[in-house]
Amino acid sequence: MKITFFSSKPYDKEFFDKANRQFNFELDYFETHLGPHVLNLIENTDAVCAFVNDKLDAEVLESLAKKGVKYIALRCAGFNNVDLDAAKRLGLRVSRVPAYSPEAVAEHAMAMILTLNRKTHKAYNRVREQNFALNGLMGFNLYQKTIGVIGTGNIGAAFAKIAKGFGARVLAYDISENQELKQLGIEYVSQEQLLSESDIVSLHCPLMESTHHLINEDSIQKMKQNVMIINTSRGGLIDTKAVIHGLKSKHIGYLGIDVYEQEEKLFFRDLSHTIIEDDTIQRLMSFPNVLVTAHQAFFTQEALEQIANSTLSSLSHFEKNEEFINQNAVLL
Repeated sequence: MKITFFSSKPYDKEFFDKANRQFNFELDYFETHLGPHVLNLIENTDAVCAFVNDKLDAEVLESLAKKGVKYIALRCAGFNNVDLDAAKRLGLRVSRVPAYSPEAVAEHAMAMILTLNRKTHKAYNRVREQNFALNGLMGFNLYQKTIGVIGTGNIGAAFAKIAKGFGARVLAYDISENQELKQLGIEYVSQEQLLSESDIVSLHCPLMESTHHLINEDSIQKMKQNVMIINTSRGGLIDTKAVIHGLKSKHIGYLGIDVYEQEEKLFFRDLSHTIIEDDTIQRLMSFPNVLVTAHQAFFTQEALEQIANSTLSSLSHFEKNEEFINQNAVLL
């Protein structure tokens, strides 16, 4: 089987080449993202391996099918960038990686909370300039604060457990309640109660029509004054303009985002010598109480190993027409 990768980086090649020793697939890597502009790169390919910002709409999928592509393998958990109806109509099989070290993303979310709260990033820069003053570095205890978790799938559950370990009161909202979390003392409440009572709101739900711009003008108004919002899930969960307004009005006290609604034009690239034309992200990064990381929450050795092994294993199952052990990995 020949597999063509898009949005690939050197670390993708390293981990996939290593995992491929047990499969012996032919792997072809392209750094460019997948879209109508690069379809001419695909020749004699059985499968396409795509990432979070690759475009897999009906137009692209139809072109892939005409070129003989049979399988779409997403090396991520989210699939909002894939037109599944079109894929089904075209007879394409689609897989994803439903869980890859959920602790990696959960730990990054907590790292963002601690960084924003205790301002360790600012302290690091200060002491390197021989400034040992503490003015402006005061934080607050997480102990006995209320942390709200929206979405308690694998990542949200891992985060809730970490938050509980800090001695916080943890509220959760999900359409399906996790009994293990309830036994640990985590309280499931309505979304409105979670928003109104939480000092920190952390987003861990998928991006769907019902969750698009979950954080908006109305939901922000329901939150506590000086609330901290953390998003390590999908950029589209947040209405960025509404959040900027909340920051300017000081209703939002802190914002940490590892994802951004227009990130496909920015993230996973070195733009340090480029004039960024996205005024919205520039405005966001101008706030001293905003922390932006470039979709790195997943980026651990353990996660990359699991992503590579799971992705190639799924394609092997497709090729051999074998039943999947983890049915959550199969979208079509």
